[in-house]
Amino acid sequence: QGQLVESGGGSVQAGASLRLTCVASGRTFSRIAMGWFRQAPGKELDFVASHSPIKGALYADTVKDRFTISRDDAGNTLYLQMNSLKPDDTAVYYCAARGPVSFYASDWRDDYADWGQGTQVTVSA
Repeated sequence: QGQLVESGGGSVQAGASLRLTCVASGRTFSRIAMGWFRQAPGKELDFVASHSPIKGALYADTVKDRFTISRDDAGNTLYLQMNSLKPDDTAVYYCAARGPVSFYASDWRDDYADWGQGTQVTVSA
């Protein structure tokens, strides 16, 4: 089982940018898909973005053209660059990794085997 640790959250005003980082350890992550989910207060966990090492990225419609998911060359660090932030982006953001030999990006939470503890992002109007 792997460990995922997120960082980079914070409180910003609408229109600002943040970059979230997720450092993965404990198993091989370089050839599997990883993603970001978020949970706003009182709401369910929502898909944000997913990165596949062989097939590119997948984004939720709500963040497309504003957020960019990427990884370092070693594949063990996942990023989420968030631009033009809106109050509706306020949530706890979770990093997640799929199981071994799972190359493809996915927007389904049950496809992910490992989860981080989350990092809070708060966007004020």
